[in-house]
Amino acid sequence: MKHIYYNGDVLTPKGTAQAVLAENGWIRAVGTKEDILPMQDPNTQLFDLQGCTLMPGFIDAHSHLSAVANGMLQPSLTNCRNFDDVASTLEAFGRQNNIKSGEWILAKDYDQNRLQEQSHPPRQLLDQVLPENPVVLQHTSGHCGVFSSLALQKLGITEQTKAPSGGTIEQKNGVLTGFMEENAFVSFIKKIPMPDANTLTDCLIKAQKLYFSYGITTAQEGMLAKELLPLYQTAVGKNALLMDVVAFPGPQDLAFVEKQFPDHLMQYRNRLKIGGIKIFTDGSPQVKTAWMRTPYLGGTDCGYGVMSDADVLQAVQQAANRHMQILCHCNGDRACEQFIKAVANVPAAQQLRPVIVHAQFLGADQLEAVARQHMIPSFFVAHVWHWGDVHIKNVGKQRADLISPAMSACKHHILFTFHQDAPVIQPDMFETIWCAVNRETSHGVVLGKSERIGVKDAIDAVTINAAYQYFEEKEKGSIEPSKKENLIVVSQNPLKIHPADLKDIKVLKTIREGEIMMEA
Repeated sequence: MKHIYYNGDVLTPKGTAQAVLAENGWIRAVGTKEDILPMQDPNTQLFDLQGCTLMPGFIDAHSHLSAVANGMLQPSLTNCRNFDDVASTLEAFGRQNNIKSGEWILAKDYDQNRLQEQSHPPRQLLDQVLPENPVVLQHTSGHCGVFSSLALQKLGITEQTKAPSGGTIEQKNGVLTGFMEENAFVSFIKKIPMPDANTLTDCLIKAQKLYFSYGITTAQEGMLAKELLPLYQTAVGKNALLMDVVAFPGPQDLAFVEKQFPDHLMQYRNRLKIGGIKIFTDGSPQVKTAWMRTPYLGGTDCGYGVMSDADVLQAVQQAANRHMQILCHCNGDRACEQFIKAVANVPAAQQLRPVIVHAQFLGADQLEAVARQHMIPSFFVAHVWHWGDVHIKNVGKQRADLISPAMSACKHHILFTFHQDAPVIQPDMFETIWCAVNRETSHGVVLGKSERIGVKDAIDAVTINAAYQYFEEKEKGSIEPSKKENLIVVSQNPLKIHPADLKDIKVLKTIREGEIMMEA
């Protein structure tokens, strides 16, 4: 089947075209209407853009697709403004869903920065609202949370339980508060029973449709833990992956993943590709666990690392030995430094496009090494809008101005990508593009005017650059002959409107390899 798109702007690497011819899921020609329209035949389907704009499909450079799916079964606390709101939301969820005694309840999206109490909810609150259920509240960052007393009991956690390295199990006056951070929180969350694979697969389909609604045609599973293998085995077996998904297990789970998916290593099978390995070196700046070289305001706390230098180096060497890419979660500049040094010591890894995930406080003095070692920062630039005001409070305006230094990366000729780390925020690409171009906080403060970038550079970060990050730039990321027919139709040309209006652009149609996956 041939498709011709015409009567609207077509964004290409060479500028704006007028029409596109695609056949069997691949782009065959790009040019003027006069060039393309005569190429139609009786089997050609015409798509009149009606003045709208055709762009390459967006590529998600970092998120957690399964967590987005799992989140569809969880109550969201994102609109809670105090502990009373948290309590009423949990109570309503239990009642409306007829949650039985003993069933686990995981709630998502609370943020102590947005609660009137300016603190994490205490476990006693959870005990009072749902005394017969083990309850866990997960912070919106995914790096910490609160366990109820029954949840602690079910998991066998007592005051004598030692926190794993790189994590914290909080106590006050020798008594558990229920709050945990980083490796402690993550390790115990993994022990909570997951929904059955069929239920979660249904949610996985819904999650992919959410991504399609934002124009995304390739997504990431940013930490393929062995606990997720039944989900992906079911999804692959049922052909439930509607988009290409690139998955990254941790070094400790790589052997399990290779055994279950031997034909998926570095290549797609049933739309799943094992793209490399993923490690974490620190936490999140909005909860002050990102590992900094200098302290947060008002004290001596610099956050902390969650891996030793030796373990990071070993992971980088493992990736190089297997000829695999490595992604490393680094928010603070000290965490970035740890990863940069490890890659410097493994020259073979530098040819495998190592990715600094988040790179929030990547320092200006570190950019030269990043460029020299061919590393790719994937900036979570939407932090400027969602938590920029919190960062000003935590590190001061001067330091917060340098968060997600995209323009500085441009000046060093560093290829970079953008992401949303969904489910931390919605995978809204136009919001991210708007953030990168305008850099305004939710309180209207311009955060780092000198780090603003142009609209085209922002679009490249979520299209062709993201394709390059996945070693897929020859097939995806731009509208050119011999590229896949992964396209989106959007309401306005982002290159022609006022930068303040970028976030209001609507995705009207998402096309994956010639098939319409979403139509507004």
